[in-house]
Amino acid sequence: MTRLELDPSLNYLPETVKTIHMIGICGTGMGALAGMLKEKGFQVTGSDANVYPPMSDFLASLNIPVMSPYNPANLDHRPDLVVVGNVVTRENPETPRLKELGLPYLSLPQTMKMLFLKDKKPLVVAGTHGKTTTSTLAAWLLESVGLDPGFFIGGITGNFGRNYKLGKGDWFVMEGDEYDTAFFDKVPKFIHYAPFVGILTSVEFDHADIYPDLEAVKAAFRQLVDLIPPDGLMIAWGDDPLVRQMAGAAKSPNFFYGFGSDADYRAVNLVPDGRRTLFELVRPGKPVIPMFSPLPGEHNVLNTLAVTAAMEFAGIGPADLLDGLSSFKGVKRRQEIRGEVGGVLVMDDFAHHPTAVKQTISAIRRAYPDRRLWAVFEPRTNTSMRRVFQAEYAEAFDLADQVAIRQASALEKVPEGERFNFEQLVDDLNRRGISANGFPNTDALLEHLLKSLAPGDLVLIMSNGGFDNLHQRLLNGLEK
Repeated sequence: MTRLELDPSLNYLPETVKTIHMIGICGTGMGALAGMLKEKGFQVTGSDANVYPPMSDFLASLNIPVMSPYNPANLDHRPDLVVVGNVVTRENPETPRLKELGLPYLSLPQTMKMLFLKDKKPLVVAGTHGKTTTSTLAAWLLESVGLDPGFFIGGITGNFGRNYKLGKGDWFVMEGDEYDTAFFDKVPKFIHYAPFVGILTSVEFDHADIYPDLEAVKAAFRQLVDLIPPDGLMIAWGDDPLVRQMAGAAKSPNFFYGFGSDADYRAVNLVPDGRRTLFELVRPGKPVIPMFSPLPGEHNVLNTLAVTAAMEFAGIGPADLLDGLSSFKGVKRRQEIRGEVGGVLVMDDFAHHPTAVKQTISAIRRAYPDRRLWAVFEPRTNTSMRRVFQAEYAEAFDLADQVAIRQASALEKVPEGERFNFEQLVDDLNRRGISANGFPNTDALLEHLLKSLAPGDLVLIMSNGGFDNLHQRLLNGLEK
C-alpha cells in the first residue's frame, strides 16, 4: 500500500488496514483517537517521548502498547497505517523511518474523517472561545433524548467521563480547532471534518506561532463557513459584526444568536442563580420561553443559545432541552470545582486568552459575589508568552480582588524581543488598583497562597496546562 492509496480527500480507509501505530499517542486528542480505533477493532500501538498518568493508565486499560522514547525501531513491526500527531515534527526520530519503510500515514483529522464521519451529520463547533463547553453541551443534549451521537471533544465531559464516543446515531459532534493539523498537513483541523452544521462562537487573533495576524485567522474561519452545504446550517454569534459578516457568506441558511435585537436566538432578562444563569429565550414568531445556562457567565449563556439553535434544527423541542440542561454536568477544567478546605474554594479553568480570562473572572464574580476572588494565572500558550496581548491582559483581571501571576516557564521558545513581560503585567495591575504579585515558579506562588488565604476565599486557577499540579497541592497544603 502506498501513500497515494490513502488519498486524504477520501472518506474511507482500505479494508486491508488492520494495524495502526500512533506517533505522539499520549496527547489528549491522540489518546482519545486510540480508544476509538481500539473500539472499532483495530490493533493499535503507539509511541511518545513521555508516558505518564493519566494517559498512560488509560492506554494501559485498553491494552494498547506504548513505546518510549521515540525511536525508529518503534516502526519495525510495519503497521498498515501510521497516525502522526500534531506535536510530531520532521525532526522526530520516527519521521524519516516512515519514508524509509514506505508506510502510509495520516494526520488525526484525516483519520477521523475517513473512519468516523462517513454517513454522519457532523456538528462542528469552531471559534476562538467556547468550543469545548459548547460541543460538550451539544453532545449531551443529543444523548439525553436518545439520539446516541458520536463525539470527539477537547475536554473530559462530566456526563460521559471521557472525551469521545463512537455513537450509532446520525449526529457526530466535533470540536473544530483552527490550529494546524500536522507537519505535512498545514491546514486547520476543522477543514477535514465536513461540517453539516457549523457553530462559530467568535473570531479573535490567537495562535501567534502559526498565524501572523488577524487576517490570517479570518481566512481560516472563512474556509469553515464555505464548507457548510446548502442543506446544512450555519449558527454564529450575531453580536460581533465580524462573525456576522463571515457567517453571512455561507451557502446554507444562517441562525444568529446573541443579546442584540437582531438575533434569531436572543437571551433577555438574565438573572444569576448560583452557578446557573436564568434567562428568557426570544425567537421570531415563537413564544418567549424560560431557559437557563447550566454554567455561570454571559459567555455560557451565548454557548447555550448556540446549542439551542442546533438542537432545534435537529428536532429537539424546548421541554427536552430544559431536561437535558438540568442534568448537564459540565466539562473538566472549565470552571471545575476541585475542592474546598477550611472555607477556601479551589477552582480550575482552561482560560488563557485575555478575552477568556476576563469572561471567566466576570462569571465567577457574579456566581460567588460574597467571596474574595483570587485570580491565579499561568501564561503558557504560544500566544500568551508573547507580548502581543500585553495590554489586553492588564485589563482582563479588573474584577478580581487578588491576582497572582506565574512567570512563563518556556519563554526561551519565544524570540527575546517578542516575549511577554510578566513583571510589567504585575506593575500594570497594581497601577490599576488591583493587588497583584508575580512569582518565578509555582513553588513560590503556592507558598504565597498558603500564607495569604482565608476562609471565604475563592481561588480561580487559570492555565491551559497542568500548572505543576497547583490545584491539588494547594488543597493538600490547606489540609495541613
